[in-house]
Amino acid sequence: MLESLKLSLHIARRNWAVYRKDFVANVSPTVADPAMILVSLGLGLGAFLTNIEGMSYMQFLAPGLTIATALFTSYFETSWGFYMRMTYENVYKAMLTTPIGVNEVVVGEFIWTALKGAAMGAGVGVFLAIFGLMTNPWLLPFVALVAGFVALACGSMGLIATSYVNNMNQFQTVYSFLIAPLYFLSGIFFPIQNMATPLRVIAEFFPLIHGVRLVQSLFWERGIAEAFAYSGSILFVQSAVFCAFAHYRLRKKLVL
Repeated sequence: MLESLKLSLHIARRNWAVYRKDFVANVSPTVADPAMILVSLGLGLGAFLTNIEGMSYMQFLAPGLTIATALFTSYFETSWGFYMRMTYENVYKAMLTTPIGVNEVVVGEFIWTALKGAAMGAGVGVFLAIFGLMTNPWLLPFVALVAGFVALACGSMGLIATSYVNNMNQFQTVYSFLIAPLYFLSGIFFPIQNMATPLRVIAEFFPLIHGVRLVQSLFWERGIAEAFAYSGSILFVQSAVFCAFAHYRLRKKLVL
């Protein structure tokens, strides 16, 4: 068990070694995208929306944009990124000729995705806290924890998609009909209670809405215990279920 974990960690280190070669280029969209959305919507639309749940629109946007970073970081890493490594670069075929097995490959990708999502979420959180958009910056480690679990769950969804697609273009369909709706309908841009009931019910089955609620509670320092008791528990279970199914699907894919 310990030896298997060590091998999995080698895979995470390998991905980090590749990622850091173009670190600035890789990190730039992660920070720039939420910053531009915050400026354009927070300042622009915020001039008309001056009171949402007792705060400015920019304050309302900040936590959702932070956790959305974990969504996009993990999905792109485990969809296009994993597919490239598996199909075109033959990275995993080479690994499987060594003592590394399918279990270590999958667990290694889980570790890398969770750590990357946590780091990116924390990075964006620090950036927003500097501008006074977080009530208590000492809660940032918990933001990183939530971002890691969201990245794990959403990254598993990307791995599941990878196990089904036949070419890279099919990821566009997954993005259009799953990832984009999650982004826009998980309470990031407007209070979730303003959505139609059927959409609210559907959103509850996916991890992003629970990550948004958790980070909102941390940013605004409101109802933290209640949020972690409800959304935290659901996010943990969803992460476990999605990871288990992704592991099952990838075992078949990588063995073939």
